[in-house]
Amino acid sequence: MVNVLMLSKWHVHAVDYARALGEQPDAKITCVWDEDAARGLAWAKEMGVDFEADLDTALARADVDAVVVDTPTSDHCRVMVKAANARKHIFTEKAMAATIEECKTIADAIVKNDVKFCISYPHLTTSLTQLCKQAIDEGSLGKIHYLRMRMAHDGALNNWLPTYWYDVKKACGGAMMDLGCHPMYVASYLLGKPTRIASMFNNTVAPPPAEDNAVSVVEFEGGAIAVLETGFISPYHGDAFELLGTEGAIVRTANKIKMRTNKFDGGWYVPAALPNPRPAAIRQWLDGIQTGAPILFDTERGIALTELLENAYKSHGEQRIVGIG
Repeated sequence: MVNVLMLSKWHVHAVDYARALGEQPDAKITCVWDEDAARGLAWAKEMGVDFEADLDTALARADVDAVVVDTPTSDHCRVMVKAANARKHIFTEKAMAATIEECKTIADAIVKNDVKFCISYPHLTTSLTQLCKQAIDEGSLGKIHYLRMRMAHDGALNNWLPTYWYDVKKACGGAMMDLGCHPMYVASYLLGKPTRIASMFNNTVAPPPAEDNAVSVVEFEGGAIAVLETGFISPYHGDAFELLGTEGAIVRTANKIKMRTNKFDGGWYVPAALPNPRPAAIRQWLDGIQTGAPILFDTERGIALTELLENAYKSHGEQRIVGIG
């Protein structure tokens, strides 16, 4: 049994992770800490577990083996380094941290204290992403030259995101730092090392400087270009996915995955069998802690996302194309 300390209810997915842990037969939430004591106490009472107002006291508890980090992004480095130094395994909401420097500080603490780390990258577990990775590795799409991925919702437009979501001092950004993480980490996973990036962010309804409409264009070492889009002002979402190569393509439209390659002359087709999804990040983390099973979403993947995010905001702020690496 893995005893888990929930570190903050700040993030909108904190309740989802608590629910996911409650569905696992080998995990138990034993305690809550929150930088907002009133919020944390209320959550702890709701779940019927202890609340600790002091972080160090919470991390020192004998009934805590691991932590789930849902603090403001600005506090990730401090909280995760403390957790690692207390020899607690770490699961975190994305992004790992706002800067590469902070990510490396976290990674060093994790290695030093030999604890398990996992970051939540749900779109790397999907059958679509596994199909794309398989096709790239097999070369069935030829040379990959273009990826487009859009994820958007209407959280700012219809006011269902909490008001503190737009506090960039805590969130470290707006739509791209939050929802835009998903296209960013998928592009990094599929296309490898980025070489340069250009971004344009703006505001429609969210209080500036928290962008609610954002696009980054990224070039990767192999020459592929990724157009990564996100926003908080899309009532009809318009989610999109296209992976194009010189000999084929994979697209998702209307929630249907279609593929086309030069190996077949029958036009677009729906694959008869998709690869199995990978285990959810929470499950990978628990298995890694208990059996040493590999955790795919590790500090290397966390740093890769922040490398894109940090340079995306730099590009927007300086209004120029930014070289990476």
